[in-house]
Amino acid sequence: MTVLLLGLLLWVGSHMFKRIAPKARASMGDSAKAMVAGLSVLGIVLMVLGFRAATQVQLYHTPSWGVHVNNLAMVVAIFLLGVGGTKGLLVNKMRHPMLTGVLIWALSHLLVNGDSASLVLFGGMGLWAVAEMVMINRATKWKRPAPGSLAGDAKNLVATVLIFGVATGIHIWLGHNPFVTVM
Repeated sequence: MTVLLLGLLLWVGSHMFKRIAPKARASMGDSAKAMVAGLSVLGIVLMVLGFRAATQVQLYHTPSWGVHVNNLAMVVAIFLLGVGGTKGLLVNKMRHPMLTGVLIWALSHLLVNGDSASLVLFGGMGLWAVAEMVMINRATKWKRPAPGSLAGDAKNLVATVLIFGVATGIHIWLGHNPFVTVM
């Protein structure tokens, strides 16, 4: 569990650096972006390795229908992650589409994984997303971007389907089929 926690701390710390120490982050210029990217990748690797190595202590039972809700929620979460980049119709309707996507990802995974490692990983990422939204809202007033287009949503939808397929393939490759309910 230590490796999982270290990975989670690297992710959260690198992403909250801008909120916790804005002057230090600004003084670093573009090198801060490279640092955050590097620490994020390292954090993800450690979270995956730590999660796979953690002792799975079952804390609660998950509903069999949760698998279907999780898969649908994952399509929504992936779509939200791309809203800002593809400038779809939601780009000026939601302030935090990426963080909302992370929160949906976290909650949907807690619906289908009732073990201690899942609670640490997905609960931690969900708490980070909420904390980040609160900190951003307190720090800055939202300047709505220009309205997006249906073409942006179409690109995002294609990318969502492809990314969902890749994520599903990775889950299956790692030994967990997200379409099968384990009883």
